[in-house]
Amino acid sequence: MIRYCLFLLLLLNSSPIFCTKSMAVSFPEGEISQHIATTMYMGGEQLSYKISWSGGIKIGELRMEVVRIEETGNLFELRAHVKDSGLFHFFYPVDDNFITQVLGVRRLPLSYKVIQKEGNDYNARRHTQYNQKTGEIRYQKNDNPPVDSTVTGVVHNEFSSFFFTRMMNLEKDNPVIVPTFADGKRHEVVVHTGDEERIRKTILGDVNVLPVTPIMKFKGLYDKDGDTVIWLTNDECRIPVRINSKILIGSLTAELVSYTNPHCGDQRKYHKRIPENLSQRQKLELGD
Repeated sequence: MIRYCLFLLLLLNSSPIFCTKSMAVSFPEGEISQHIATTMYMGGEQLSYKISWSGGIKIGELRMEVVRIEETGNLFELRAHVKDSGLFHFFYPVDDNFITQVLGVRRLPLSYKVIQKEGNDYNARRHTQYNQKTGEIRYQKNDNPPVDSTVTGVVHNEFSSFFFTRMMNLEKDNPVIVPTFADGKRHEVVVHTGDEERIRKTILGDVNVLPVTPIMKFKGLYDKDGDTVIWLTNDECRIPVRINSKILIGSLTAELVSYTNPHCGDQRKYHKRIPENLSQRQKLELGD
């Protein structure tokens, strides 16, 4: 269980499946915002996080980056590295790498490589190959025989779905679907967006954010026991400044500690405005 605790996304969502409490409702597939997609996928974006367990105990670090593979075209790699930190190293060292190649306008995965070095003797190599045209997916762990699956329709994986969510048109009360392959199946992941909020004193300053709240329904890459919330800056970069996930014991929080993107530009104009719902709340509190 511990090795799953260090991996959020993601994400995340790291990215577990997003779904609604009632699957009887049908939602449209998510559509990308082209200017956000262009900002994120020019190559050169790097994100670093401090991972803390309940009570603020730092247990690890997460680094992600977007790398352009071709000078022209839409072939990119999403790279992530998870490393233990502090005293956690003596209990359960972790050094995991994740590489997803994505292609096309929707940045769909072509391949997914995982190299895990955990504990004193756990080593694993996993490789998944995606044929988005035929729906054929091949998964292999170490030297075991490959496992083949067939799905109907295109799919994302854990990482590409996280980045795809960032570049979607997100609106409150308008859930959308991100088709995602996990646990050997195609899931129609439902993404919900909450009220705009404001987070103070981030490394980017005070920022307006859109909270994305998934409800986990399966194990995926790590044990979990509740909601995950991802706070994305409400600007042209959609930077995940904070991720919080409840697990079987306590909760995990990933806080952004470093961000670079030569194509992001100055986003301060988007954060000068105080969200209307917060302004009204402040006025009511002052008048009570």
